[in-house]
Amino acid sequence: MWYCSSCGADFPRWEGRCPACGEWNTLVEEKTSSRPSKNIGPADAGHSEVQKISDIMTSVQERIPLPSKELNRVLGGGLVPGSLVLLGGEPGIGKSTLVLQNILSIKSRKVLYVSGEESATQLKLRADRIGRPGDTCYIVCETSLETLFSHIHNVKPGLLIVDSIQTIASDDLDSAAGSVSQVRECAVRLLRYAKTSNTPVILIGHITKEGSLAGPKVLEHIVDAVLQFEGDSQYMYRILRGIKNRFGSTSEIGIYEMCQRGLREVTNPSEMLMSNNEEDLSGVAIGVTIDGMRPFLIEVQALVSSAAYGTPQRSVTGFDSKRMNMLLAVLEKRVGFKLIQKDVFLNIAGGLKVNDPALDLAVISAILSSNVDMAIPRGICMTGEVGLSGEIRPVTRIEQRLREAQKLGMTTIILPKGNLKGIDLNGLTIRIVEVAKVEEAFRHLFA
Repeated sequence: MWYCSSCGADFPRWEGRCPACGEWNTLVEEKTSSRPSKNIGPADAGHSEVQKISDIMTSVQERIPLPSKELNRVLGGGLVPGSLVLLGGEPGIGKSTLVLQNILSIKSRKVLYVSGEESATQLKLRADRIGRPGDTCYIVCETSLETLFSHIHNVKPGLLIVDSIQTIASDDLDSAAGSVSQVRECAVRLLRYAKTSNTPVILIGHITKEGSLAGPKVLEHIVDAVLQFEGDSQYMYRILRGIKNRFGSTSEIGIYEMCQRGLREVTNPSEMLMSNNEEDLSGVAIGVTIDGMRPFLIEVQALVSSAAYGTPQRSVTGFDSKRMNMLLAVLEKRVGFKLIQKDVFLNIAGGLKVNDPALDLAVISAILSSNVDMAIPRGICMTGEVGLSGEIRPVTRIEQRLREAQKLGMTTIILPKGNLKGIDLNGLTIRIVEVAKVEEAFRHLFA
């Protein structure tokens, strides 16, 4: 059979384009078995019946709190009993470390950690490095789904970890582990086990070179929550982001710092992302951005120099390069600064990648500060989206941005004109400067 690696649909022959989802070159060939699939795990409780939605009795399920407050925030308050959570990320980003250091601190229930990639000795060495006792954690190294369920029957865990879902294979299918049919079949059986036994299950998944979760797209539809662990392995900061969550918001993020003894929670990222340099340096601006629901202040660094070659260089780290080119065009066309023969280098401090358009004003301010070699006065931060005509457009959640800037000791904030309509300013002592055009912001910064 031919299976689509994007949507999981099956076809008797190869086709260049999947008729189900329309993606090109996604069909892969896999062997199928004529043997019937076994019903692994507990049987479904009772027969299904049609009910009115008003007659269905509901009860508030208490979530299982995890030791990490950042992980609890992204999950929506903790693990829901019977939920299936998928955690994905780059190799070496810290997925196994994040899960292991949380389950080693759980005292109230048995935890079964199933590893298909590492030996028990490797896991013990990591646990010793983290420095947690883990008296209720059980380890088994297994890749067979049927043997895995026999271990589950013997241990009867209160929490199950599978690391990773791409290494688990069922004997009912002839295809190799990690194939579309194996990943889908194993995920469905683990989902049935989670729902019928009311046991939460956490799956750790691989990602492709494009950054998406490996396996069929139906894997993300099966699970209750999809968490993405992001970050550059060359930097120490990691961001845990919720892509899908049936039991909470997908706009929450958790921030961690990689240390020798595992991952450390960053409760106030703004203080970590701003330098404490006492000297006033040109090319540095403080922007107020929001990622998910969390506001934080971030340092934007820019360097503008004369082009040594015929074609000027444009180098960007942590920001959209096309958007920076658009902002440079606005500076040249609307404000009159000639940067066509200048090299421009832009960097977001801390190794973070920011997509918030409210950082536009900080980006062009840092570029202009480096171009004229004048430092932006200390204590000034800014937020605002820059339009093509040079106007400063309003941004969302301005009250959260204001309170975060005041909490970190900023004295002045520059923001779009008209952005404070309906905002309660009680308790705010920070000086607010409203601007409508890019030129007005520059006059306040470099007057």
